[in-house]
Amino acid sequence: MKKVVLGVAVLLLIASCKQEKKETTEANVAEVEMPKNDWEILFDGSSLDKWKEFQSDSVSGAWTIQGDALVYTPPSEGEKRVNHDLVTKEEFTDFVLSLEWKISEGGNSGVFWGVNEDEKFKTGYQTGPEIQILDNDKHPDAKAGTTHQAGALYDMVPPAKDVTKPVGEWNTMELTVDHKNNRGKVMLNGTEMVTFPIANEEWNTMVANSKFAGWDGFGTFKTGKIGLQDHGNIVSFRNIKIKQL
Repeated sequence: MKKVVLGVAVLLLIASCKQEKKETTEANVAEVEMPKNDWEILFDGSSLDKWKEFQSDSVSGAWTIQGDALVYTPPSEGEKRVNHDLVTKEEFTDFVLSLEWKISEGGNSGVFWGVNEDEKFKTGYQTGPEIQILDNDKHPDAKAGTTHQAGALYDMVPPAKDVTKPVGEWNTMELTVDHKNNRGKVMLNGTEMVTFPIANEEWNTMVANSKFAGWDGFGTFKTGKIGLQDHGNIVSFRNIKIKQL
């Protein structure tokens, strides 16, 4: 009788181990197959740990956290002018970037992607294509053509329309960069502003017809950093997050 009980116990133990192994294997498979579609917070109003200035290891006092916003403030009159473009520490390839921006009166700024920090480049815009941030009413760049207005792929593709909020109010922007499908897209305040190719001959033709024609490295880095532009005007950002595709 004892042998029978012992035998049953052994069988139960073996069955239990097999079940645990099966569950563990299924969990591991599920973990591997789970799509990477979670948002990564780049700035939530409390820390600049995921940012630094272009070709620097830190962030200067030009960028400050005010309330829940990241604010760039230019130097006072008479102070030395130094570029303070802000870039992510991490590089990205295919992604959706979501953020809110607020520009000052007469202000100008932008959001870059594909930024490379090789020492031969002096600013983020030398390599990173830009989605324009602008006071369309009072900044002179808005009069230089629609490809220079807010929401444009700067100097290449004009926005569908002007949907910007009045100066001092927050605008919500979403930038998609998808190399798998050779497609870029910008949404501003819920409206599709521009779609464009991001590689191959279509991209090369757009660059050749822009101010960036002949620029070494411009728009050529498939993987690069996200950048926030110092254009010498007060600009604010908040709720910055990214989802890799």
